[in-house]
Amino acid sequence: MYNVKIVETEKEHADAFAVRKKVFVEEQGVPLHLECDAHDATATHFIMYEGSEPAGAARLRCIEDHIAKIERVCILESQRGKKLGALIMKEMENHAISIGLQKLKLHAQSYAVPFYEKLGYTVTSPEFMDAGIPHRAMEKNI
Repeated sequence: MYNVKIVETEKEHADAFAVRKKVFVEEQGVPLHLECDAHDATATHFIMYEGSEPAGAARLRCIEDHIAKIERVCILESQRGKKLGALIMKEMENHAISIGLQKLKLHAQSYAVPFYEKLGYTVTSPEFMDAGIPHRAMEKNI
């Protein structure tokens, strides 16, 4: 059974950052100083658990009136292929709607564009590099 929730405790915070470090820093080679940034202090963080074990993480950051940016969406390698990315995205979108947001933006790694398109996101930029990885900007009205 998987559960997605907003991070509220120090343990949940540590679990979310451990997942992010494993996926982005260790697997993808993103430097830690780029993965953990100043926005972490003000973003709303989400953690996904399978039972009591962390499985995924993400964050949501308000960037303009009624607009937020989804960032750092990641699922542990051992948990991939179970549609967990869609689950964490749905929970984040539900939260965004509940706080009155109207649009979500994100920077998708280019290989993941089809995943986000299936969730209703539209590409809004040419490909660009971020932390040495090709990305595309995307957005969705909610």
